[in-house]
Amino acid sequence: MFIDIDTSDVEYNEGIHNFMENRKTPPNALHTWLIMLKSWQSIGRYLLPTMSAEGLGESDFRVLEVLLHKGPMPVNAIGPKVDLNPGSVSVECSSDRRIRTVSLTEKGRKMFAPLFRRHAALIKRAFQDVSSEELQQLKAVLKKIGKRAESLAEQKGHSLLLMRLNRPSRPGAI
Repeated sequence: MFIDIDTSDVEYNEGIHNFMENRKTPPNALHTWLIMLKSWQSIGRYLLPTMSAEGLGESDFRVLEVLLHKGPMPVNAIGPKVDLNPGSVSVECSSDRRIRTVSLTEKGRKMFAPLFRRHAALIKRAFQDVSSEELQQLKAVLKKIGKRAESLAEQKGHSLLLMRLNRPSRPGAI
């Protein structure tokens, strides 16, 4: 398999940045998604050292955050709230179906609450160039995208569509 790529030279005097800035293409979903992904990754790299300094990974932090703000909850309810698979947080025994509830101890709350406040301050700093109106717009747009993606993921036949899209094309196939 070969990928054919055309390249073009840009005079150094013009500068590659001018070349890129002068492209007047309307934004598309894929490009916007890539920008959103890169922003998410950059924010993650910015926030991770604070968590790591306390010996926490990202998933640990999410679990502690949900327990701090939501209070005690069944173990099997934590995973979906923090986007972890059930095996990552389940400690239930198949022979003992009683629900196990998890909560922060007072010591845990005293340790985690100041860390979460620092985390929130760092996020606020990352967003400081964004106006309240822009934050509202961003929130609304991201909710709309999230709801649509969730709806599409739940549709019957979604897995079949993915298999068709991922199948290598065959010569002569329609």
